[in-house]
Amino acid sequence: MDDVAVLGPGGVGGLLGALLARAGATVTCLAGPTTVAVLDKQGIRVESALLGDFTVAVRATERLADPVGVVLVTVKATQLDDALDRLPTDVVGNALVVPLLNGVEHVDALRERYPDATVVPATVRVESTRTAPGVIHHGSPFLAVELGEDGAAIRRFAAQLEQAGVTVRVSDDAATVLWSKLAFLAALALLTTAAQAPAGEVREKRRDDLVAMVGEIAAVAQAEGAQVQADGVVTFFDGIPAGMRSSMQRDAEAGNRLELDAIAGAVVRAAGRHGIPVPVVSRYVDELRGRYTS
Repeated sequence: MDDVAVLGPGGVGGLLGALLARAGATVTCLAGPTTVAVLDKQGIRVESALLGDFTVAVRATERLADPVGVVLVTVKATQLDDALDRLPTDVVGNALVVPLLNGVEHVDALRERYPDATVVPATVRVESTRTAPGVIHHGSPFLAVELGEDGAAIRRFAAQLEQAGVTVRVSDDAATVLWSKLAFLAALALLTTAAQAPAGEVREKRRDDLVAMVGEIAAVAQAEGAQVQADGVVTFFDGIPAGMRSSMQRDAEAGNRLELDAIAGAVVRAAGRHGIPVPVVSRYVDELRGRYTS
């Protein structure tokens, strides 16, 4: 198995890192001193109805010092610039860098910063939360990673994830991989955060906005070269657990900085490039900016 570094062992990174470590990989978690101290002492504890409850030991440090085969970038988009100081360019080298961030614009930024690495556009579908340093609660009945490029190293890592219990799909259509996720995520994030309600409630009470919003994002996605159909996104939204909440909603409740720009701002900027009107998305963005940044 490839050695794996996890930048940001939170809800997503902590879960994947723990699963990979349980499957036999050497996993190094990169985080701040408080989290590093906890992980060194007690490892990562996962609570999951789907994958089981378990605790596993991992390595932990504040800054990557030794080369690894794979780097998972799983910090919040709002934390990315500062967090990358933990990943020196010369140490990353030609590693496989797999960012599992919300949005689409981070891929180009990572490729510019790590020119010798293979940065793979990728997405993850999961509801998972760090309830305390080193403690991860996985609440969704699914955990799926989609890798948007193909190749021998990518296939090897995909097999590693599958061995760890993750559902994996490898594609050679990066635009569709990223925008399929964003079309769903942006709608979920904007609607649940604005309403401060879970998915089931917003898909009933804000149905018109849901359908219109997904239609707008799908039009932008198609202009970006992605094969995204609005009906399919709405159908997926209708199938998620009624109690599912977005990470943006949880951040708003906790008083944390929102990933509004990375998620919805990216849609608005792409729409502007293509001259596509997105009035419903823009209305929600303006409302949330006014509510949480004023």
